[in-house]
Amino acid sequence: MPNHLLDSTFHALADPTRRAILSRLAAGEESAGALAEPFDMALPSFLQHLKVLEAGGLITTEKRGRQRICRLEEARFAEARGWMEAEMRRWTGRLDRLGDYLNRKDRPQ
Repeated sequence: MPNHLLDSTFHALADPTRRAILSRLAAGEESAGALAEPFDMALPSFLQHLKVLEAGGLITTEKRGRQRICRLEEARFAEARGWMEAEMRRWTGRLDRLGDYLNRKDRPQ
């Protein structure tokens, strides 16, 4: 995943309101109005959160009549997970090598 896409994905995930929206969408698509109901904020502020999620590739929105319907984009989650797993493997390898080095250093010669 290119860095700018990864940056926008993690930026979108950084906010607790946006993570709560994603949790709600995990159950299925919903209208923007229905998603906004439990949040104590003006609708324009809420819609800005949806724009950030959409820019991060985590949701798509579609106009249906007078409603804007939101749904999760699971592919972007898989891409972010793939990046995190690769980083975890890289750091695990580094830490394993450091542990091996420290174990060899501590042994009497």
